[in-house]
Formats: sequence, structure tokens, C-alpha cells
Amino acid sequence: MIKREFLQKHKALNFKFYQNVDDFIVEEQGIKFAGRGNFIIAKIKKSNLGTWDLIDSLARGLQIYENEIGYAGLKDKNATTTQYISIPKKYSKDLKKFRHNKIEILETTLHGTKLNIGDLIGNSFEINLHEVKEEDVGKIEKLLIQISKIGMPNYFGFQRFGYEGLKNLEKARKYIYEDLIIKDKKISKMLISAYQSDFFNKWLVERLKNSKESFKALNGDVFREYSKDKFFTPKNLSENIIKDFENKKIVPTGLLPGRQAFRSMHDARKIEEKYDDTYIQEKGFRRDALVYPSNISVKYNKNTKKCKLKFTLPKSSYATVLIENIANRNLKS
Repeated sequence: MIKREFLQKHKALNFKFYQNVDDFIVEEQGIKFAGRGNFIIAKIKKSNLGTWDLIDSLARGLQIYENEIGYAGLKDKNATTTQYISIPKKYSKDLKKFRHNKIEILETTLHGTKLNIGDLIGNSFEINLHEVKEEDVGKIEKLLIQISKIGMPNYFGFQRFGYEGLKNLEKARKYIYEDLIIKDKKISKMLISAYQSDFFNKWLVERLKNSKESFKALNGDVFREYSKDKFFTPKNLSENIIKDFENKKIVPTGLLPGRQAFRSMHDARKIEEKYDDTYIQEKGFRRDALVYPSNISVKYNKNTKKCKLKFTLPKSSYATVLIENIANRNLKS
């Protein structure tokens, strides 16, 4: 994988990070649920179980089809995670009887529609860093505060590309351009998503090489409004546009190449077109170039040399990327 660039240019920090049920804890921040309707929303805590594993276990346990189960976001397997799922209300009795040694149903409510990807506000994290030098704790806290103000480059984390990273990207290329046949739709979809994500990450690296202490907006950038999920390209980088960007009301976006995706223009397009692929027939999209962590706290134990970080990230961003940003190095190649 390409080495990621960040806005902070500090010396790399050499703490240890382990992704497991004790050191990586995630809680999904759900949307507001109606409290009535034809779908049960279950808040579920699970450990050592990915979202696909969860759906498979629920489908088998409740004896229902997997496509009847809705979810708002994918959660890592090597972690303790809390997330929301939806099932039709008619299965309420079956859900009450459901038992699994890695799955705990914390609470339920009702909602009018099935959950879909993106039906969440963000995710809150508790992450332990190990073998942290006492003199580095202040640096970590200072970095987190700075990142919350200037933004974290919103790379796709290594999880997006699977354990075989580069091999998966090559499989995706052969699937798109050659005669590789993949019968499993989930796998083909995952490979295409990884292929699109690699273009975005490479674009973001180049954009950051042209920035110094803050991300530099370019003429022709496609911006997104936070409150409305609305994409637009301003005629020019007026004083008001720059001010809205600085006040986190809007953010520049990068391309996940595919059909029906806005393309940037002018100066921004000169860079973006290097990381575009009009041959991809799957739906494209645009992704925020920056995200802003919030609710930050740092606690250090001198005896164990363990540093506990707490923070919240908006949806579609990776805690592992924030850890890489702090460390100023890739966690995995």
C-alpha cells in the first residue's frame, strides 16, 4: 500500500497498537429512531465477530434470509463493537429467544424503515496504545487537539483492502479488465470497492504533498455541505467559500471513480484525472478529504505504559488512520 501523507510532519512515534477485543472498542452512534414502525432496531454488542459474521449468525439463529437484516455500517472483527441492526417486527419473539456466546442484545426499539448503509452519525472509540514513552503522552494529546482543528486526512484504512491488500487489487483489476470470474457477489463488490478506494488514497497523498500545515483547496474542487449532504463546485474560491471551509461547514471531496459521480473541474481536475477510471461500471461516489475527531481524551498509566485514547469520528472514517496520523507511519504495509 502507498505510504500515507499527513498534515503534521513530526517524527514517527514508536508505540505498539494491537487490534483486539480489549484494545479496540467501538460504539456506533445511531440516528434518531422513531420508536414505532414495522422494524425492530436492536443495539448489539459483539466481540471477535465482523458484521457479515453477525448477519450470518442472526439469519441462521432466527431462520430468516440475510437480506431481511439491515445494518448501518461495517464493524471490524478483531474488536469489541456495538452496532445497530434491523429486522422485520414479525420476528420479535424469535429475537427474544436468540442466544449466541459472542452476541449480546443490549436494547431494542422500533423504526419505520429498514436500516441501510450510512444510517448512523459516527462511531465512538476507546483504543489502547502500548509501550508509550511518558514523554510522548503530551505529544499525542497535542497532536489529537491539532487534528481536531485542522482535520484528519480521510484515507481508507488497511482493513478496506483485506489481508491480501495488493493481491486483492490485482484481482479487482483482472475482474474489471480481463476474464477473471467471481461468482460470489459479496467478494466482487468488496474487490471493486477496494479498487476504487485505492484511487482515492493515491489522490489524497498527492493533494497532501501540495499542502503544508492545512489542506489546500483548489479551484474546481467539489465540496460537500455537512448538514445537507449536498455536493457542489463553486465558480471560484471566494472569501466566503474559504471561510466556510475553515469553519468546517463544507469540505473538499475526492473521487471514487465510477458512473454517476461528480468530477471536479479546472485545477482540481488536473490532479483528479490521474486517479480516475471511466471504465469502471459500478456506481462511483465522492468522499470527504478531511474529517474532524471530537470528544477527545487521553489517559496514561505509568506502570503499564499504556495510553488510553477516547474519541469520536464521523461515519465513513477509520480509527486506524487516526492512529497512523498520530504515529506518522503506516500500521501495515
